[in-house]
This record gives sequence, C-alpha cells and structure tokens, in this order.
Amino acid sequence: MEQHLLSAAQIIQAGGVVAYPTESVYGLGCDPFNRDAVMRLLAIKRRPVSKGLILIGENLAQLAPYLSLTEAQSAQLQAQWPAPITYLVDASDRLPVWVRGQHRKVAVRVPDHPLARQLCQLVGQPIISTSANISGRPAARNRYQVARQLGDQLDFIVSGACDRAAKPSTIIDLESGRTLRP
Repeated sequence: MEQHLLSAAQIIQAGGVVAYPTESVYGLGCDPFNRDAVMRLLAIKRRPVSKGLILIGENLAQLAPYLSLTEAQSAQLQAQWPAPITYLVDASDRLPVWVRGQHRKVAVRVPDHPLARQLCQLVGQPIISTSANISGRPAARNRYQVARQLGDQLDFIVSGACDRAAKPSTIIDLESGRTLRP
C-alpha cells in the first residue's frame, strides 16, 4: 500500500488530480497551491471556484500556516482531530483565494482515515478534499464508482475502503460554534 500512496503523492506534487478514500466517501485531491490543478479539479466536478474547497492535513501543524487561529481555537482543534469534523476557520494570507472561494474562511479537517492522513504526510503539505462526484450527483463510495463517474478525467485512484455507514463530515463554524452540515 505504501508504494500505491507514494505514487498518488507524486502525482499530486506534479500537478495531478487523484481520488482517495476518506471517512465516508471518496475524495478528489490535488495541490491547493497549484492554481491549474485546482481549476482542473473544479472543472471535473463542474463546481464554481466561488464555493471554496476543503483542505485536509496530516495534523493541525500541517494546516496551521494557512489559518488564523487563537490559542484557544488551536487547542480546540487539537483536541477534536483526527475526526470526521470539518471546521470553517479564518484563512491566513498564505492561502490562495481559489481554495477559499468567495469566503474569508476556509474549511479544514484532519481526517479520521489513515490513508487520507498518510497521503497528506507523503505529499508534505495539505491537499484539497472534495467529494468524488460531479456536483449534484451522489458521491462515490468505492473506487469502482469513482472510475465509472470520473475515471477518464483523473490521474490516479487510490485503493481503499470508506466506512459505508458514515455520513459526510460535519461542518462547524469554529468561531460561532454553529453546525452548518450535520
């Protein structure tokens, strides 16, 4: 499995778009700092850049340079993650506008899926995470569904299992504590 993930990481580093398992569904990922890669991912999904995307990392330390966090917020995230909980957090100036869209906040998560975290570790930085589907269609829950819906447009599909009973990650605004997606 290590070689398989290493191949996916190298493709992301080279500007490619890959699909990989997360807690509940397959995600699409790429280098968030490569504008061409992000635009290609958005075109595959048929999703407007204005909506913004989720950024995942191996741990909070990997995400922190791209966030504006108070000490209390940092401690809260450290205590919560890894988990299928995505937080909306104030973005730092280091985060490209094409990741956060029209928002001042960015959605971030340290996933509770070992392959997704290990992929971030191998890439050496956070990666984009958005459901592997065309916007408005059901998200893919296995590599065969990914291949059927998007396969010819992707550079690589990581093999792995998602928790078929799990729901997409909860999204919480860190500042207000309001749940935006249960």
